[in-house]
Amino acid sequence: MTKPRILIMHAPGTNRDREAALACQLAGGEPEIVHMNQLIAAERELAAYQMIVIPGGFSYGDDLGAGRLWANDLYHRFSEQLKAFIQVGKPVMGICNGFQVLVKGGYLPGPPPEQQVTLTFNHSGHFECRWVRLRAVGNSKCLFTRDLEEDILCPVAHGEGRLAVPDDQTRASLWQEGLVALTYVAPANPAEQGNTSRAVAVQERAGYPANPNGSVDDIAGICNAAGNVFGLMPHPEDHVFPQQHPRQSRGEAGGLGIHLFRNGVRAAGQFV
Repeated sequence: MTKPRILIMHAPGTNRDREAALACQLAGGEPEIVHMNQLIAAERELAAYQMIVIPGGFSYGDDLGAGRLWANDLYHRFSEQLKAFIQVGKPVMGICNGFQVLVKGGYLPGPPPEQQVTLTFNHSGHFECRWVRLRAVGNSKCLFTRDLEEDILCPVAHGEGRLAVPDDQTRASLWQEGLVALTYVAPANPAEQGNTSRAVAVQERAGYPANPNGSVDDIAGICNAAGNVFGLMPHPEDHVFPQQHPRQSRGEAGGLGIHLFRNGVRAAGQFV
């Protein structure tokens, strides 16, 4: 059976594309890393792929703000192609800088071009690099987190990852419309593994450092109304093998991020 083709976008400053490609390959897809210049020159077309991943890094040096210039590139150069891609239901995933791109391009929570939320400087005032625990929200429309019963353990590495909303109405609508996909949660104890059941509503606040950036309601990832566009600040592609677990040498396991990619590739498969 033909594997779904997955476009791993690459822009100047992107540095997580190979890890994202490997995760997609392990999940059963056929990834290809494609530079923005190839898309601009029409050497590649979005319609030829069944899934898009916008990986992490510091695109365009984060000039004018994290993800802003890449978001402008996508919207002004490829808005019609990307709109068609999303409207048919093909999955799109943005990780870290890719999440910032989708938010600032208006694709999350969407629809573009209006930007409804933002990702801004961490409350701590400095770059955060640590492992965090993520939990799927039970009523979320997100196809990537579907049937995710186990918490995900993976690292964050960002200075501008705090999800902020303009008002309480926007904040409430994210929850009421099922657009919150993942939240940061604190472990019950330092050695606890990801075997707790998924949340179904706003849970007790995780607090710092479990919530590394101070995001409103501990939100780590959101989706669009259709559930096929998804973004998160942490890096699930950095925990796809059991030996990558930070306490693997102590016999601990679980919390792999590969489930998110498998769900995306599975959804992409219907468009092959």
